Amino acid sequence: MSEEIYERLREFMDKLPGGYPKTPSGVEMKILKKLFREEDAELVMKLTRRPEELSSVAKRTGIPRDQLERRLDDLAARGLIFRERTGDRKKYMALHFVVGVYEFQLKRLDREFCEWFEQYLPYLALSLRAAQVGQLRVIPVQSALSPAKPVAPYASVRELVKGQELIAVQDCICKKEQGLLGKECTRPHEICLSFGQFARGSIDHGAGRQISVEECLGILDLAEKNALVLSPSNTQELSFICCCCSCCCPTLRYGKYMPRPQDEVISYFQAKIDPELCSNCGACLDRCQIEALREGEKVTEVIDGRCIGCGLCVADCPEEAIALEPRPGAQPPPQDMYEVWDLMAKARGVV
Repeated sequence: MSEEIYERLREFMDKLPGGYPKTPSGVEMKILKKLFREEDAELVMKLTRRPEELSSVAKRTGIPRDQLERRLDDLAARGLIFRERTGDRKKYMALHFVVGVYEFQLKRLDREFCEWFEQYLPYLALSLRAAQVGQLRVIPVQSALSPAKPVAPYASVRELVKGQELIAVQDCICKKEQGLLGKECTRPHEICLSFGQFARGSIDHGAGRQISVEECLGILDLAEKNALVLSPSNTQELSFICCCCSCCCPTLRYGKYMPRPQDEVISYFQAKIDPELCSNCGACLDRCQIEALREGEKVTEVIDGRCIGCGLCVADCPEEAIALEPRPGAQPPPQDMYEVWDLMAKARGVV
């Protein structure tokens, strides 16, 4: 009976926006059994991918309201579903695996889980790629932007953060995962930022702590100092900002070995080097997470198709020889994560 329940759960999660594909090894089933009890699976499969009031879920499931609330709150606390909470008002929804269930397992990671996740990652990546719409994008560090060339608010990290009412910071799950696998990252770990209901979720299940706008800006400055790529949610209404390195972040880890990383991420800019100013000092080479630069005979060169527009090289150039220029054809992001997930589901044919 248990195998049948978990296979139904896998099929259910595979119909969520990001997917949960089957593998020859069955590693995806090991992950599900580690995270979900059988009774968890039955209840999760009764949820939808849009937030619902408790009364709606109770009517559909027939479970007494008090009992249902306790069970749903337990699932939310374990990061297996998503709960919106405003005061005493709560809404619940099914959550796909990435970005979602996995990222909420910060407090539950162990080496076994990390090894299974690494085995599963190539299959997840293919499923997410089929969704066509990315959940993250890349924006420049603030000091790489020129005041003389204003950018859209969704491309400026300070404009995105300004006015946020609820912000949380927590340890980066990618860095924790790599550390448990024996590949400790020396960059700051408490660097993962979330906003609004995503921040509420981080705080509610003990992974994150609430911070002010000022502390958030300080963390972003720390990220720039440590050459971390700013990867916010692919939305105009900010949900999170990942601060990524190519030794830990799967997107950058895989992207670094692709011939054209620029085609794998959503970004708005690319670096351009002024040959009249560049001294070929190599300072920018050490800052680039994606190996988009190379030392030329006389000046440093940007390799075609590799720059993802993070601006880390711009911020650290002693000659001020590098600037960001807009990428042709870049489009504004969707409004919020719900729109992103709808677009992903449509692309995968699971609407």
